[in-house]
Amino acid sequence: MSIKLSVLDQSPISEGQSAEEALTNTVELAKAVESWGYERFWVSEHHDSTSLAGSSPEVLLSYLAAKTDHIRLGSGGVMLPHYSPYKVAENFRVLEGLAPGRIDLGVGRAPGGMPRATIALNNGRYRNVDDYPTKVEELLQFLHDEIPQTHSLYGLKTSPLVKTSPDLWMLGSSSASALLAAQMGLPYNFALFINGEGGESFMRHYLNNFTPSKYLSKPRNMVAVFTVCAETDEEAERVASSIDLSMIMLEQGMESKGVPSPEMALKYPYTPYELARIKENRKRMVVGSPKTVKARLEQISEDYQTDEIMLVSIIYDFQDKLKSFQLVAEAVL
Repeated sequence: MSIKLSVLDQSPISEGQSAEEALTNTVELAKAVESWGYERFWVSEHHDSTSLAGSSPEVLLSYLAAKTDHIRLGSGGVMLPHYSPYKVAENFRVLEGLAPGRIDLGVGRAPGGMPRATIALNNGRYRNVDDYPTKVEELLQFLHDEIPQTHSLYGLKTSPLVKTSPDLWMLGSSSASALLAAQMGLPYNFALFINGEGGESFMRHYLNNFTPSKYLSKPRNMVAVFTVCAETDEEAERVASSIDLSMIMLEQGMESKGVPSPEMALKYPYTPYELARIKENRKRMVVGSPKTVKARLEQISEDYQTDEIMLVSIIYDFQDKLKSFQLVAEAVL
């Protein structure tokens, strides 16, 4: 099975770097991977973060649409419980009007930040995740101007009235998200980079329970995984040490000034517990030379029964990051 490659970029901020530089790097990466044959380029939503600059995917996507020519662009994702489905539909209708046939709307139910950010996004209230399925259904109705006659908003149009609609993707890292995507007949992207356990069974759950819908006649699935590639396995391990330490710092609530350098990571005095956590976290990562990475991606493609894999890279040096994506493209595409 041939594999299509895509990218999820979180606009990571390396230590000593500014948020402006991180956003500029995201734009440069999008242009580069487009030239290397990647299928799509998604950006994330994170709040109250000193290490990730991507807080507003809708705004960033509009800029990316102006800087690229043909690669699909999307959100990975919009954290729907925070927002009005009508406003989200309008935002992505505008994007679809600017880049017809190129826009993906990935939605998730995660908070995208710590509790104080959630409270700020919800006008001082805690968000209600229980109404997420209802919000997804409303979003579909607004995107396709399919509000039923029994609805109090019947007749409402989603502006602008463009000719095409963005593709709606369900994002998740659990069996619940997989089942919801299957029941609603929508594409599903499993976040292996978030959850390294049980993903294959969750994907089977999606594939086996998929119900065809007016939006999708058969299952359409993808997997997103942390990926670091370099000329040799040894060099890839050096580059990947940054994300190893980043994860340890995040898990333990350590203060972060951005993605640490490999030099800092290699000098860090890891405890036995932290070394065990690194080993566990590596289940969410593909690290190695082009040959090693290709073999691992082919195994993931087989295990998850998908022909598309989305790569996520947290790499300290932007040139190393560009090289990583180029080497994977040369090995796989």
